Amino acid sequence: MMSPNRPELTTFTNWHKATLSADDNGCVEIATEPSGWTAVRDSTDRSGPVLMFTPKEWSAFLDGARKGEFDQ
Repeated sequence: MMSPNRPELTTFTNWHKATLSADDNGCVEIATEPSGWTAVRDSTDRSGPVLMFTPKEWSAFLDGARKGEFDQ
């Protein structure tokens, strides 16, 4: 179920990717909207699907990544 407070995709204007990503753009890009939502997209398909996360969801994801929860 989508949140009624979910911002429009057009409000995400400052997209960036990790500075250590490959030169061929083979990475994901993120943008954060003023209310704190974070959008994630494939840098090789910028007009493709976008995942959107609430501030709480994005914080939980980053926390898990930092703790190695997604390492194999």
